[in-house]
Amino acid sequence: MALRLAFESGQPHSCILWGPPGVGKTTIARLMADAFDALFITISAVLGGIKEIRDAVEQAMRVRDGLEQRRTIVFVDEVHRFNKSQQDAFLPHVESGLFTFIGATTENPSFEVNSALLSRAAVYVLQPLDETDLAKIVALAHAEYALPTLEEIAINRLVSYADGDARRLINTLETLGVAARQEQQTEITDAWLMQVLGERMRRYDKGGDQFFDSISALHKSVRGSDPDAALYWLVRMLDGGAEPKYMARRLIRMASEDIGLADPRALRMALDAADVYERLGTPEGELALAECVIYLAIAPKSNAVYKAFNAAKALVKKDGSRPVPMHLRNAPTRLMKNLNYGKDYRYAHDEQDGFAAGETYWPDGMAAPAFYQPVERGLEIRIAEKMRQLQALNQAARPTSD
Repeated sequence: MALRLAFESGQPHSCILWGPPGVGKTTIARLMADAFDALFITISAVLGGIKEIRDAVEQAMRVRDGLEQRRTIVFVDEVHRFNKSQQDAFLPHVESGLFTFIGATTENPSFEVNSALLSRAAVYVLQPLDETDLAKIVALAHAEYALPTLEEIAINRLVSYADGDARRLINTLETLGVAARQEQQTEITDAWLMQVLGERMRRYDKGGDQFFDSISALHKSVRGSDPDAALYWLVRMLDGGAEPKYMARRLIRMASEDIGLADPRALRMALDAADVYERLGTPEGELALAECVIYLAIAPKSNAVYKAFNAAKALVKKDGSRPVPMHLRNAPTRLMKNLNYGKDYRYAHDEQDGFAAGETYWPDGMAAPAFYQPVERGLEIRIAEKMRQLQALNQAARPTSD
């Protein structure tokens, strides 16, 4: 809506077009230049640099100050690949109105575009094309690329493969047209399509936001105890070419972060799955990853260890280094013993039930924080009971003034 209003008003404005590949970012920028009769300058952030930015500034000045007095639109493709100084080079010219800046990015501009430039540009989020749109592209391209008749299942596979990316679909159709003419195909069947494209039919993008979004979906499905969804996202990523060893590492992380001591077997399961994949490789070893992800999803959940670890790190960073109490220090030499290292230490194995009730293991003068708070799920139910018993013994053994 906002883009349409800009076109209708005749007033271009600087903007960032954020969306996956093949959704029309470059096309929108060109249409804007045509609508406003503006000079259209394209800079690739992959290939260009400060020199290309300076050249664009000089061109914009010439057309502004010339007889035509035209506007200029500077379009920067993959703008997230420019570093801070390169992005900053646009600021004075955007502010002065020398040109309208349009950046295209597949990455989240909140992280990849300088805040100063971001504050001067509207951000438009472009969504992937849906299946209806992609099917229309297939129909339109049929005549242009002289394609033979397409089997319905082949069309569905092409649309699915495109995954919302019109450019990918058009390039694929062009390739099919050439191959069909060379092999004198009268019909593009699903079987022939798979034979021609083979591994290209993988839909997954191993880099960028889609990669991290998919990992996030897998992790949240495991955390949410949905084994079917977790398996779906695992297979989606493996099907798209994600490295199985990386997936195994992520499963190990999930076992530690979201299950923890509620089911300590989960971590062992994740480590075993990683080991099995190392031994068997693809595809046999991937079954172990699937077994693991289902187990993690149905296991009782606890992030108590994760929270305790982070709380301990925060306290240590803030509190500084307190000396180790004398009774907890080792005394391997006579000198150390004479200095009272280890004096009055109580050896827990010599105490009743192997527990030195009332003993303290914290630095002197430090209140004991309760980092670890077990949840009432899985094995941590029993851990919590044990902790309560030990705390009661400690309280009974310590002086009331403690």
